[in-house]
Amino acid sequence: MDKKRAFKLRFRRKLRLQKRQVEELSAQAEQRLENDFFKRLERLGNVRRFVATWVLLLVLLIGSVVAQTRSLNGYYQVMGPVLGGTYTEGVLGAFTNANPVYATDIVDTSVSRLLFSGLLTYNEQNELTGDLAEWWSVDQNGTLYTVRLKPDLRWHDGRPLTANDVAFTYQVIQNPDARSPLYNSWQGIAVQAVDERTITFTLPNVLASFPYSLTNGIVPKHILGGAPMADMRSVSFNSTRPIGSGPFQWQAIELSGGSADKREEHILLKANANYHMGKPKLANFVVRTFRSTESLTDSFKRQELNAAVGLTSVPDELKENKGMQVHNLPLTAAVMTFFKTTEGVLSDVKVRQALVQAVDTAAIIKNLDYATRPVRSPLLIGQTGYNPTHMQLLYNPAAAAALLDGAGWVMGKDGYRSRGGVPLTFRLSVHNSTEYVDIAKQLANMWRAIGAKAELEVAVDEATFQATLSNHSYQALLYGISIGVDPDVYVYWHSSQADVRAPVRLNFSEYKSPVADAALEGGRTRLDPALRVAKYQPFLQAWQGDAPALGLYQPRFLYLSRGIVHGLNERPINTDAGRFTNVHNWQIREAWQTPKR
Repeated sequence: MDKKRAFKLRFRRKLRLQKRQVEELSAQAEQRLENDFFKRLERLGNVRRFVATWVLLLVLLIGSVVAQTRSLNGYYQVMGPVLGGTYTEGVLGAFTNANPVYATDIVDTSVSRLLFSGLLTYNEQNELTGDLAEWWSVDQNGTLYTVRLKPDLRWHDGRPLTANDVAFTYQVIQNPDARSPLYNSWQGIAVQAVDERTITFTLPNVLASFPYSLTNGIVPKHILGGAPMADMRSVSFNSTRPIGSGPFQWQAIELSGGSADKREEHILLKANANYHMGKPKLANFVVRTFRSTESLTDSFKRQELNAAVGLTSVPDELKENKGMQVHNLPLTAAVMTFFKTTEGVLSDVKVRQALVQAVDTAAIIKNLDYATRPVRSPLLIGQTGYNPTHMQLLYNPAAAAALLDGAGWVMGKDGYRSRGGVPLTFRLSVHNSTEYVDIAKQLANMWRAIGAKAELEVAVDEATFQATLSNHSYQALLYGISIGVDPDVYVYWHSSQADVRAPVRLNFSEYKSPVADAALEGGRTRLDPALRVAKYQPFLQAWQGDAPALGLYQPRFLYLSRGIVHGLNERPINTDAGRFTNVHNWQIREAWQTPKR
């Protein structure tokens, strides 16, 4: 019993000892909780402020770094053009023929210029330079031109482009069965391929402007050489499988639209990796045709196009488009009013002189929606031979009225003049465009002020207007003519070009002057610029006195783009297709990049 009792006493003592230890541990835990948690909880507000301060400081630090990075971005990186992208150009008109031997209207010449290269082309300063040609020269007699091709030229199919292709191209042009619109300007010129890279052109007479004829595209003999000349205009090569040597090559053509007035062509081109001026920076080029101004404008508004071509003015619905770029490319051309000098009241030189003096050309230019140069003579300002002392008569309505008074044209009660019962009235034919019709109305008002009545005749459509031109069925004509860089204006003012038998009959005034004829012939047959200047002076003097036309201004080529087109610069061009002179350098895509320093 004693052992059992002793065991129980030891167990109880041990139990009490463990209980006291638990109580002490509990008390210590409570004390620590009080000291380490509840008392510190009173300082939590201070801790929150401390943490918030550090968080705010961290946010400010991050914001400063971001702001500094963005501010330095313009120094270390800038948005710039990069390679690639598809460029879609909408053009007003229809596609029929890409062959440069036949292409004439704006759609065909656009496609042709993208696909084909010529011997010569124009640089950014609108100066003649080599394209396929490495160099060219003329002999001392001025009748033998030699052209040397660049090495290793290739067609889109990989075949070599040689002098034989060049000779073949001009043989097609010179063959009457081929019916090329270039036929008349190439008669009498002998073309010979001397070797694989050398071509000679032998002219029957000296022609200073001849090199400017070498800008047309060259076609491949290995593809077209077997086609009969009579079938050359209609071969499938021209519209479905053209192969050239230009910056872009043919992929496909897609047609859409049921009716003729809604039909569209989508001409798909891709970059020519072997282009002799370097692979184009655009990956693809699409020419999309439109039959009406409305459909072209709507497509541009829907952002389906990168550019719109063929409009004569900016449509009202596009004027508020902030992303649109308006490019006014000056044309080496002249808008004039041509007076038909061979019949009616306009055969009177005094009447023509009065009509010239009655027009305030500065006011007409001011009313245009673009800046341009005036046209004051048959040569453009700055051209070889241009002389400011031989300009057309200056604006002077009082002098104009006096001229008519002296010539017996009497003012009537209705405000118009007449002489011997013949009224001073004539028809002014004009193309149906907003710009030309507006100018025609201004001219009529100015002429009315001196008692002359101009009855406007606006062409109902393009075919009617072209018929008016070819038949010379007008009395006065408001029209634009292409002059180009060279001052050879023989086709517009030489009397032979007024003859009904003339191939083109571009002397719209039917102007005939022995002095002018001799000067025009002399000017085009002198290679020395100083001699050409001297030869042209009698022509300018005769033109000034005879007043066969009224010069107005140099027109523009209107090009609308959606956003910036890098490489497209506003510079003088000679034709609509001249906008593509440096198309291989155009870019539309942009990305951040480090600038060159």
